[in-house]
Amino acid sequence: MSYKVSIRKQALKELENLPLKETRKISAAIDNLAEDPRPSGCKKLKGEEEYIWRIRVGDYRVLYKIDDEIKIVEVGKIGDRKNVYE
Repeated sequence: MSYKVSIRKQALKELENLPLKETRKISAAIDNLAEDPRPSGCKKLKGEEEYIWRIRVGDYRVLYKIDDEIKIVEVGKIGDRKNVYE
């Protein structure tokens, strides 16, 4: 029961602007969302309508939404923990 993972253009740009070491870690974490869209440590955000889940990867956060009906995980935002929620 794996999910399809899609990454929005904005999130892809944000990922490309990060240091290579961090990019590799975050890419691996995103790939793992296909098998487990709600890994341990993920958190459902309050008050967010569009992107409701987040995972931590070091000092960075990945915000995404899950559609269980069509089995898709859409990554919407990737960024430093200080700025990603703005």
